[in-house]
Amino acid sequence: MSVTLSSTKTRAALRSSARVSGELLLVLVLASVALWILGRMWSVVWPLILGLLLTTLTWPSARYLRKRGWPPALAATIVTVLFLLVALGVVALIAVPVASQSGELADGVTAGIDKLRAWAAGPPLNVGDDQIAQASDSATARIQDSIGSMVTTVVTGVSTVVNGVVTAVLAVFLMFFMLKDGTRFLPWLGRQLPGRLATDIPTVAARGWQTLGEFVRSQAYVGLLDAVLIGIGLWIVGVPLVLPLAVLTFVSAFVPIAGALFAGFVAVLIALVSNGLTDALIVLAIILVVQQLEGNVFQPMIQSRGLGLHAAVVLLAVTLGGSLAGIVGSLLAVPVAALIAVVWNYVREQLGETEGEPESRTEPSGVVSPS
Repeated sequence: MSVTLSSTKTRAALRSSARVSGELLLVLVLASVALWILGRMWSVVWPLILGLLLTTLTWPSARYLRKRGWPPALAATIVTVLFLLVALGVVALIAVPVASQSGELADGVTAGIDKLRAWAAGPPLNVGDDQIAQASDSATARIQDSIGSMVTTVVTGVSTVVNGVVTAVLAVFLMFFMLKDGTRFLPWLGRQLPGRLATDIPTVAARGWQTLGEFVRSQAYVGLLDAVLIGIGLWIVGVPLVLPLAVLTFVSAFVPIAGALFAGFVAVLIALVSNGLTDALIVLAIILVVQQLEGNVFQPMIQSRGLGLHAAVVLLAVTLGGSLAGIVGSLLAVPVAALIAVVWNYVREQLGETEGEPESRTEPSGVVSPS
């Protein structure tokens, strides 16, 4: 039986498709413009994002003090000072043991280099001292030839460090003001917006704040799990500086990919210079196994439960964020995906209201205080 297409229905379908395509194209253009503006303002936006993340980490302590009758300014000051002391304590916990064993580590590095030269001199390489000296002279000549680019690289690195310090200082100051005045923000925002936006945007913002808190807590759980497992492995192998390496692993977990690589590299290097090549390979295997379990099992499971995202969505978000914006993209991919889910769920709730049903909207509680 043949079917004849209706020209009227076909034209209507084409018009609908064209309209939807035009609307989607307009949304994409607006999103591109918003991202371009965000990129131009990144020097301000990045400290603000870090300040928000730090505030989600420290807000429970400030909320506890405020519920006990402490003035907001005093509670924010105490929490900020304690946060700085904890941060400095973590640095000291890593730096002091390393400094105390620096002589032993330096001797180990020297011995390792001597072992490497002895190994290279034997079969199958049979590299003589004259060849090593020639390679050293060649490397020195190349370094001298590229001294200009090296200076440029050093200057760039110093500039990056300075920018990082400025960003960290701004983030801490913003954290203090958010702890002090954050509960006033959503009521103030609601008063500035007209009509329905006065309810919708503060409600979405309050839910987004809770989502950011879940992200920071889940990341801390993942870092703690990494630190415990890798610390136990290092202790079994007999690598020195187990506690500083475990602390470094926990702290670096808040910087996806690069943090894990850095902490793993430091652990393997210390195992190499102190215990030898065999133990270094064992440590490398332990770190690889733990990192694979973290990236493919623990992190997706913990974050998917805390953020309401499927584990596959978390994994794909991190991959996409890393490919688009490197380390920063990997760091922000999961919370951005969770915030998009928050907005989508709220929009779906509003669109799902039946006709004649009274709109039920809850007034947002002061917000930066998740219950």
